[in-house]
Amino acid sequence: MAWLTPGSIAATWRQPDSVTADNLVEISGLHFRRSGRPIFSGLDLGIRRGSITAIMGPSGTGKTTLLRMITGQLRPEAGTVTVAGQNVAALSRSALFDLRRRMGMLFQNSALLTDLDVFENIAFPVRENTRLPDALIRHVVLTKLNSVGLRGAADLMPAELSGGMARRVAMARAMVLDPELLLYDEPFSGLDPISLGVVLRLIRLNNDALGLTSIVVSHDVAEISHIADHCIVISEGRVIASGAPTELAASPSELVRQFMAGAADGPVPFHYPAPDYAEQLLGAGR
Repeated sequence: MAWLTPGSIAATWRQPDSVTADNLVEISGLHFRRSGRPIFSGLDLGIRRGSITAIMGPSGTGKTTLLRMITGQLRPEAGTVTVAGQNVAALSRSALFDLRRRMGMLFQNSALLTDLDVFENIAFPVRENTRLPDALIRHVVLTKLNSVGLRGAADLMPAELSGGMARRVAMARAMVLDPELLLYDEPFSGLDPISLGVVLRLIRLNNDALGLTSIVVSHDVAEISHIADHCIVISEGRVIASGAPTELAASPSELVRQFMAGAADGPVPFHYPAPDYAEQLLGAGR
């Protein structure tokens, strides 16, 4: 495998202009079970190049599992996951690693390396995947830190960061190799309103400035609706609705409307299935 050089990074990552209107990610007839429970039952969806696509749905519908399918951590029982024209499950180990270098991932808990400072956390993927000289690595890392407003925090340790700062450092690390596809797993979880607003702004700005394709898994309907170009709602193993956020808010589906409005009761009931309340209270058993 050839190592990257300064002049080859952008050329390696980008696709020809002639295919920029196509789907970067295509999922067709996806089936997958976990511990015998169906997660996907014929899932079909596409992710447009250059867009921010939100993947939403009730808890347990497989949103994070879908990201793991896209990155090749899990393999489908049936169907295909295609990224940049490549069937992920059919790739060899080396080809899969090559494809992953075209992806960036922001984990729900940021997943910073606790024994490395902020600078080295961001430099880590560059040192592992390239042979760039230290002077150029320093330039790349500081540029990425500046883009998330944390150039002055380069020498801090992860334990010294607030939750919002850690999320922004993780975002800089996810972008450090100039990926074509950026995956966000619950990027707003646990953030205060100011930090949440900053992360929202950075997702939109970086997607547009760098020409990325972004997939955002989130439960935060109101927040993601501000920046998403397209929303996909998954339930019971399939796509039950897709479109612009405004279109989903007016969906004829009661389940979609319940999810978009955050209603406590509806097709997804408030009460877990149980025996009749009065009978259970008066009965001898639990």
